[in-house]
Amino acid sequence: MGKRKSKSKPPPKKRMDKLDTVFSCPFCSHGTSVECRIDMKNLIGEATCRICQESFSTTVTALTEPIDIYSEWIDECERVNNLEDDDGS
Repeated sequence: MGKRKSKSKPPPKKRMDKLDTVFSCPFCSHGTSVECRIDMKNLIGEATCRICQESFSTTVTALTEPIDIYSEWIDECERVNNLEDDDGS
């Protein structure tokens, strides 16, 4: 005679922490002044600083999060700064 199989509980679901939606500005360095908004109707993501009014827009997909828009802005700033450094030498 075989043993009855016990019903095992499914593993607990891992909860994902919420990602930030406000960030520090790369131009004026204020801590929580940049707010990212995503317009899925027009597929546009925008990051805007409330203090210095700097802004950045990019195209988005269904998987885009506010941190992605901010990261693209930072990458674009670094790219532009590197181009200026190369031209000035």
